[in-house]
Amino acid sequence: MNIEHDYLRLLKDILNNGKVKDDRTGTGTISVFGRQIRHKMNQGFPLLTTKKMYWKGIVTELLWFLRGDTNIKYLVDNDCHIWDGDAYKSYLKNRDSQYHGPYYTQEQFIEKIKTDDEFTNKWGELGPVYGRQWRNWTKDKDAGAVEGGVFVEYEQIDQIKNLIEQLKTNPDSRRLMVNAWNVGELDQMTLPPCHYGFQVYTRELSLNERHRLAEKSDDFDNTWNDHQEFDDIDIPRRAISLMWNQRSVDTFLGLPFNIASYGLLLEIIAKEVNMVPDELIGNLGDVHLYKNHIEQAKEQLTREPMGLSDVKLRNYENLESLLNTKDSMENIQLRDYNSHSTIKAELSN
Repeated sequence: MNIEHDYLRLLKDILNNGKVKDDRTGTGTISVFGRQIRHKMNQGFPLLTTKKMYWKGIVTELLWFLRGDTNIKYLVDNDCHIWDGDAYKSYLKNRDSQYHGPYYTQEQFIEKIKTDDEFTNKWGELGPVYGRQWRNWTKDKDAGAVEGGVFVEYEQIDQIKNLIEQLKTNPDSRRLMVNAWNVGELDQMTLPPCHYGFQVYTRELSLNERHRLAEKSDDFDNTWNDHQEFDDIDIPRRAISLMWNQRSVDTFLGLPFNIASYGLLLEIIAKEVNMVPDELIGNLGDVHLYKNHIEQAKEQLTREPMGLSDVKLRNYENLESLLNTKDSMENIQLRDYNSHSTIKAELSN
């Protein structure tokens, strides 16, 4: 049993027990509250197989978060359009008071994002969403009185950098967390974060676990039975797990994306600190199916899961090199992915 079986059980749970609720999009949902899904990463990479998943979009969005970016230009240039509707909705809401040019359809709006830098800087910006909070959380620091007034200095906190440093220096800490729910900036965000924070946890590997890892090494010696011998060939000493928290869960379209995204984030962090990806856990709040996704969910439940795929990080030096190379997408390789066909559904913004 793996996370795909957990996911399919969750679909059944909502269909059987969900309560009808209104929502901000006007679409309507059936909803349950307070669920959890878990996956052992050694069973394979958690990319669902009962429908074909948009792998390039998953990778592109995660790299966008990790770059600290909040403008859809990077996404659009890499053919990832999952935030188009949110940006366009913000444009429609604010254009009358802030913009006196021609009206654009969503297709024309995206074309302007591709080609007009001035327009992009103004209308492609989503506010201080995930990337800003992960890499540049703003902290006000009162620096004291200056010429009778108060000078306020803005300190930027890089939560991802801090997390990596703590994992290297204090891996048993219970404060290995990243938070996107900045209450002082929610009103500036085009969309407040749905998955609002994550925590990681590490544990020491046993000698038997390290022995099994060492068997894959070209330098392996079957007589080794000491931690120092495994250290000498750089076999990881620890396993790392990740648990994310999500207040609002679009279970048909969004959750499969979130599962794979946090699975990939766990792989990247593990690679950065030389640990082994262990367990992926999702704590889910309002878990819903939009009413226009119900038939699609029923179709997915008729499909049998296939074997899970594998992800390999090629040419990996460190996180910043991954983010700054033109070959980022090529260096994150999805291997042996087989799936059923796509099931189309409309995204509610």
